[in-house]
Amino acid sequence: MPINSEHNGGSMAAKKLFGTSGIRGLIGSEVTCELALNVGKSLAYYLGNEGSVVIGYDTRTTNKMLDQAICAGLLESGVDVIKIGMVPTPLVGYATEKLDADAGIMLTASHNPSPYNGIKLWNKNGMAYTSEQEAKIEEIYAEKSYISVSWDKIGKLSVNEQIKGQYVDDLVNMVDIKEGLKVVIDCASGAGSEISPLVFRKAGCEVTTLNSQPDGFFPGRNPEPNAENLQNLMKTVVAIGADLGIAHDGDADRMITVDENGNISPFDSLLALISKEFDGDVVTTVDAGLCMDESVKGKVFRTPVGDVNVAEVIIEKNAAFGGEPSGTWLHPDFCMCPDGILSGLRMAELVSKKGKLSDLLDEIPSYPNIREKITCSKEAKIRVMENMEELLKSEFDDISEINSIDGVRLTFTDDSWVLVRPSGTEDYVRITLESRDAQRAEEIKETCVKVINENL
Repeated sequence: MPINSEHNGGSMAAKKLFGTSGIRGLIGSEVTCELALNVGKSLAYYLGNEGSVVIGYDTRTTNKMLDQAICAGLLESGVDVIKIGMVPTPLVGYATEKLDADAGIMLTASHNPSPYNGIKLWNKNGMAYTSEQEAKIEEIYAEKSYISVSWDKIGKLSVNEQIKGQYVDDLVNMVDIKEGLKVVIDCASGAGSEISPLVFRKAGCEVTTLNSQPDGFFPGRNPEPNAENLQNLMKTVVAIGADLGIAHDGDADRMITVDENGNISPFDSLLALISKEFDGDVVTTVDAGLCMDESVKGKVFRTPVGDVNVAEVIIEKNAAFGGEPSGTWLHPDFCMCPDGILSGLRMAELVSKKGKLSDLLDEIPSYPNIREKITCSKEAKIRVMENMEELLKSEFDDISEINSIDGVRLTFTDDSWVLVRPSGTEDYVRITLESRDAQRAEEIKETCVKVINENL
């Protein structure tokens, strides 16, 4: 049995602040202004107390206070701040690179509900901070190594409004969409609310919007783009005879589609559909399904969950494209930051040139796929996962491969597979699995649920 016991350097036990997508938690108890201030000071120290940092934020009600706090920490430490205001996460990555800043900061909790917020850091090439970089920030933060500069060395504050227009123009130039494609866009009242519909209109689409008024209470729907939250989008696409529906999460680094029949697209199939459009190798995560291997023209490389892990391997392997089944896709020909707006544009381009989305998805191999999550505290997640590999090995006798780069992924002799991993952003242990046989898939799920519940 081939065993891969390599572990991700950024393990949950090693890092207290950062999860798989930056710092994220409940406002007041886990994410505070004091934390933001000191993260700003820590980042400044990491940058050598010089240079410049781009700061953007999504629509959450608590963002402006965190923005002021983290900005104060940077300025106090001698770093210049370029504020770009309420913007999608991909615009922060894009602006960091285009403005030649030394780092970027996005204040967002992505798909989490309104009471949550978070901090995500970006490199000057537009890629998220790696696990190793985050660990260094944590070390500085924990040891309070940061310093304040003298009054005459305080950082400078500026505001850049022009970068939004440049981003919009560059996005439109990435695609060629036939005039008049009917698209419904649901922005969840998040950070894509203003820019995403504008981009699609400029690209030639006939756009109808849902939940595209910025509002940090997310009154229309929760920002997680799943079937439960997208019922209005699904109905609207059918009601107006649209060609395509597109939904973003709270910060618009993700995208999921609804076909012309009002059906939400299977996450894995959608990723495989776009991946087959690229001639080179593709990078995805350990939770992606068999359809990826059967659709991609080049090689498929798998990484731990998290867009930065995908980004690192894209660069390492010079891959043409990368993405997670969650709808977090990276387009290295544009920027190394996940971009839900460009992802949506590329799907619109595909539909405008090749026909109905439902027909295109029907061409992608599809197998019974189950995604389950079990509520589990941060402390319990560590305890449950400690012996997970041994516990699962004792339950299954037909394992052909074990991969433990992120959680535990078992591949079985019949090509079925299951991944059990702790969520890096929420209090869950997630089970993802796939099999060519529906009954077999259900049996694998029940066994894994039993193992987790018995060891909580």
